[in-house]
Amino acid sequence: MKRKIFWYMCQVALFSMVLATALTSWLLCRDMQTQMKQAVITEVNYLESAMEVSGEDFLKHLASRGDGNSVNRITWVDSDGSVLYDSYADNQSLENHGNRPEIEQAFRRGRGESTRLSSTLAEQTYYYACRLNDGTVIRVASTMRSGLAAAFHTIPWMVVMAAMILVLAMLLSDFQTKRIVEPINRLNPDAPQEEKIYDELSPLVRRLEKQKETIRQQMVTLREKQEEFTAITENMREGFIVVDSRSDVISYNSSAIRILGVDLEPSGSGNYSILQFNRSAGFREVVDAALHGQRGEQTLDLNGRYYQIIANPVAESQQKWGVVVVILDVTEQHQREELRREFTANVSHELKTPLTSISGYAEIMKNGLVKPQDMRRFSEKIYAEAQRLITLVGDIIRLSQLDEGDSGIERVPVDLYQVISGVADRMKDVAGKNQISIALKGTSATVYGVPQILDEMVSNLCDNAIKYNKPGGYVIMAARIEDGHPVVTVEDNGIGIPKEEQERIFERFYRVDKSHSRQIGGTGLGLSIVKHGAAFHKAQVEMSSILGKGTKVKIIF
Repeated sequence: MKRKIFWYMCQVALFSMVLATALTSWLLCRDMQTQMKQAVITEVNYLESAMEVSGEDFLKHLASRGDGNSVNRITWVDSDGSVLYDSYADNQSLENHGNRPEIEQAFRRGRGESTRLSSTLAEQTYYYACRLNDGTVIRVASTMRSGLAAAFHTIPWMVVMAAMILVLAMLLSDFQTKRIVEPINRLNPDAPQEEKIYDELSPLVRRLEKQKETIRQQMVTLREKQEEFTAITENMREGFIVVDSRSDVISYNSSAIRILGVDLEPSGSGNYSILQFNRSAGFREVVDAALHGQRGEQTLDLNGRYYQIIANPVAESQQKWGVVVVILDVTEQHQREELRREFTANVSHELKTPLTSISGYAEIMKNGLVKPQDMRRFSEKIYAEAQRLITLVGDIIRLSQLDEGDSGIERVPVDLYQVISGVADRMKDVAGKNQISIALKGTSATVYGVPQILDEMVSNLCDNAIKYNKPGGYVIMAARIEDGHPVVTVEDNGIGIPKEEQERIFERFYRVDKSHSRQIGGTGLGLSIVKHGAAFHKAQVEMSSILGKGTKVKIIF
């Protein structure tokens, strides 16, 4: 800016000097020409008056003075154009002047004038002629340097003056430029009003103030948005990572650190590389795919939990991509999927065994290979397996209803002591065949629930206590109020459950001793129904068992 102002002022000064010099020279030349013409006209008028009085004697008097060649040239022309007198030359040697413009004008109009340049354009001569009463013409000519010659004559001086003025203009321009620019350089963008400035800069200062306020408001809004974004991401259970096109992490939340279990160390550029978060092949694969503009998904097993890695590309430009990585905990979903597959396999297996037996017995009977006395036994086998199928399907349907939270029966007040009493009455015959005694304890304890589901829960607990007991054992069922909560307990002194198996006995189709379970029957869904029934009633199931000494199950409503 300083350089531009400096050279602009120098150019203005030089242009002004040249223009002023040329205009002054032109005005001076024009003024001199005007004065010369006026002098010539005055002299012609004087000669006209003198010639009218003295005639040729006056011209002789002028010639006798001896200064004819130092003043304007006087020429007297006869009516036929011949020269009668000339103050600069012998009239006999001069040609006829009748064709001269000023002479012709004088003959026609009484007066005439013309201007002629020399062959070198260095001089110009002004002619003025006047017709006398006797028909002759008196003419005066004055010669002076032409305007072009005067201009060329002043060029050296103009060059010297230009150089001097240019130097002076450069010094003044430099000084003035510094004075002009100094307040601008001192201008503080953060507080422009503090400095004394030119009035011409007031719009700029106002614009700076407005821009400063706009930037401040935008920064406040941006800070609020950033704080809001940080608050949202920090409160997410899901991991969140933002990666730029150079694979540097520009944002992340604490959940990502917690899930990936990383101890971050800054790289040389002060940023974190995405590889510092996880170096597994699956993680790198989805991030690399997103960096090339393709959405990627991968499931990783980290510290015994399953996480779904989703990497979505975000375009920075036409050729560069950033990445937003979201880490979702899908452990429960994965476990449910495992349980579903296991449940499907177990159901298929449990259904296949009785169906195979039924099909085998029926095929033997169809082929007539059964003796009449054995027909009853085969029919009983088919009936028993069919009942087992019916029980299995019923248990599966009941579990499905409990999973969906739909029992199909309205909740009513239920006395738990009456429930265990009813179950004990039904189980006495089965217990007697196994040489097991059943005892009831407790008092009335009422809950708001579904009688059928509560009955099935207690029945399954009592059935297991009888099946997994030993001859001469006992089963004690009790209902009471403990710490304000209705409680049902089923206790036996049977074979017990190994400690390492106790966490899984409530899983569907899980059996501790599969061979023994096959012999005594059952679907493997009894304790699952107990667990889901308790969840349906918002109850808690507690179990304690010692191998070889017995098991106690408590349901707290």
